[in-house]
Amino acid sequence: MAKAKISFVCAQCGHREGRWFGRCSACGAWNSAEEELSTEPVRGVAGRASRSAAPLLSSSAGPERSRWTGRLGDLDRVLGGGLVPGSSVLLGGEPGIGKSTLLLSALDRWIAGGARGLYISGEESAAQCRLRAARIGVSSGDLLFLAETRLEEILGQLEAVRPDVLVLDSIQSVYHEAIPSGPGSIVQVRECASHLVRAAKERDCALILVGHVTKEGQLAGPRLLEHLVDTVLYMEGDAGHHYILVRAVKHRFGSTSEVAIFEMAEQGLVPVSETASLFLNSQHADAPGQVITVSMAGSRPFFFELQALTSPNAGFGAPRRTANGMDVNRLAMLLAVLERHGGLHFSTQDVYANVVGGFRTEETAADLAWVAALAGSLLSRSWGRDTVIFGEVGLGGEIRSVAQADRRVIEIENLGFRRAILPKDAKLGRATGRLLLEAVGTLGELLRLL
Repeated sequence: MAKAKISFVCAQCGHREGRWFGRCSACGAWNSAEEELSTEPVRGVAGRASRSAAPLLSSSAGPERSRWTGRLGDLDRVLGGGLVPGSSVLLGGEPGIGKSTLLLSALDRWIAGGARGLYISGEESAAQCRLRAARIGVSSGDLLFLAETRLEEILGQLEAVRPDVLVLDSIQSVYHEAIPSGPGSIVQVRECASHLVRAAKERDCALILVGHVTKEGQLAGPRLLEHLVDTVLYMEGDAGHHYILVRAVKHRFGSTSEVAIFEMAEQGLVPVSETASLFLNSQHADAPGQVITVSMAGSRPFFFELQALTSPNAGFGAPRRTANGMDVNRLAMLLAVLERHGGLHFSTQDVYANVVGGFRTEETAADLAWVAALAGSLLSRSWGRDTVIFGEVGLGGEIRSVAQADRRVIEIENLGFRRAILPKDAKLGRATGRLLLEAVGTLGELLRLL
């Protein structure tokens, strides 16, 4: 026997309290309380075991099923080698970035590999999805489609069709009839996702959920949604550019350091094979404040062009610190290190930092390049278009080594660059030929090169 219980949940962070609140005590958000009606079991009822526990590694468990591979660029690499049967994947991204297009193409490839696929859309009709399928060249006649938002009907289709791969676009459009709140609310998203994940695992079906994102770029809904699934993927890119990145921020079946790159073409998202020099525009890389760096995504190097601009503050308020493609707190730290250990003064300068192409540099290996770009912009000096800079900068002004320095240097040489500025303690496996290596151990040594 169960009794009803009313509680209030913060729509921003999922914090729950027993009474209404105007401001969340966990995240500080105002007017974010949403009413939640739930049931809790009456205390004192003893539990009963309906199934018996079995050894995890017993020989009777049977062989492990192989992953579904779509041969869609590096998407299989991001998924750890393919889509695991019975796994649950959450895909997020900005509106219009291509989530539905990517999943429709991937589902078509999985079906071609022998999987039974079902695409359920809660936001588009069959005619709309049919137009997209024709535009991107979906050729499989076995792709099943359903336009539905009721959880009960979706679970019924999962039982009747028994698909190997189920794509649901999107989880915010699904609702449970027994829950009084509307679709997209915290209660609906949490309950519908938990039912779907449980049902998919019981039927050994790979489940892919499309999730909306907030203005800050985070997945909408409770954080429980990310903990509930096995894999969380993000699609990143700028609306003004043609390239889209797919990266994993959580993955129980593989690494989270791999990246897949797609180009937005007329026929949809097309995988990009040559990615190392994709984001370079060397004809402008010799301007003051512009530096080329190399970043690693798993085992693959990517070259990015970093831009820094310093401008005298007009004297109205504190100087501005604007960052596009990097953490603004990291920018503030590097500016403090430059002032303290480099003797450069940014206290009267507005500072702007940008990664060309609309992507983000998460690696600390880009610190040295950012410092070089900032110093070059302030002093109106150029590092040259044939120079690549990488390394981590410490708070003491020291330059620290980074992982896979040898792999970075090899790729720098292969792309025809003539000079590389790197940490002094970088571990290099072999001598380079025509590439000039200039090792620096402190911030002062870097500035002397400038």
